Amino acid sequence: MSVGGYPRQRPRRLRSTPALRRLVAQTSLEPRHLVLPMFVADGVDEPRPIASMPGVVQHTRDSLRSAAADAVTAGVGGLMLFGVPRDEQKDPTGSAGTDPDGILNLALRDLAKDLGDATVLMADTCLDEFTDHGHCGVLDARGRVDNDATLQRYVKLAVAQAESGAHVVGPSGMMDGQVAAIRDGLDAAGYTDVVILAYAAKFASAFYGPFREAVSSSLSGDRRTYQQESGNYREALREIRLDLDEGADIIMVKPAMGYLDVVAAAADVSPVPVAAYQVSGEYAMICAAAANNWIDERAAALESLTSIRRAGADIVLTYWAADAAGWLS
Repeated sequence: MSVGGYPRQRPRRLRSTPALRRLVAQTSLEPRHLVLPMFVADGVDEPRPIASMPGVVQHTRDSLRSAAADAVTAGVGGLMLFGVPRDEQKDPTGSAGTDPDGILNLALRDLAKDLGDATVLMADTCLDEFTDHGHCGVLDARGRVDNDATLQRYVKLAVAQAESGAHVVGPSGMMDGQVAAIRDGLDAAGYTDVVILAYAAKFASAFYGPFREAVSSSLSGDRRTYQQESGNYREALREIRLDLDEGADIIMVKPAMGYLDVVAAAADVSPVPVAAYQVSGEYAMICAAAANNWIDERAAALESLTSIRRAGADIVLTYWAADAAGWLS
């Protein structure tokens, strides 16, 4: 509508100063919303850069402790740990993942001792880093992932991680029934307060590419028999509802940026917090564009994180967590 040829409705009024823009902002992005994924490797003497993920490394136990303390001081909401065993420690069932002296469980104990309840300590509850075949589960005689045999291994993984000090376990393998099995196993072991962050809608994505380097994956083939097809929206909602019914404390959508419609749908139906994982390829493509001076890394990173929050994510896992915490402070 206009009066005398001029618009009466002027949305620009609310954008006229930084203070006004802050006052009417609908979406907030704060360090507490961010979780930093971190990789800790066995058999390395110094942090090992991951070529496809600039600024991200495979940590030693000592460098992990230092970097984790810095991230917590910066105000990040939590840390998600991934273990990278030596190649000779990998086997068909991923036994290094349940070994109390395996790299992930040792690192969890280190950080639990150093940080206590000053942060939320999370662990990736999956077998892919630890198996010699690189799949997220145990294989049957025909080379297929055996869902129910894998659930037994997930329970042992989760209990081992809880014993090592994890506040949150994150089953990421997309096995049917994984949340219920882990909840029963944790409760039976006395870990009734350990939180399950369920990778409820995890899609088979090309954007996981750099992560495979980060965890020194042994995978040949793909994971399409258990991860979701990228075009399947209704299936994602079904998976989310199943995980909620099984007792998930937090649900997650992965990847984030290409699946904001699923993040929004999850937020609409979920009575528990919703997380989204800005994955390695999403991180790497912004880094690559910034390295070519095509975009500003800081501005693009913060915009991408804000978009994930705007879609409905309460929590965002991102490799920029520590940097973003500094930018936002």
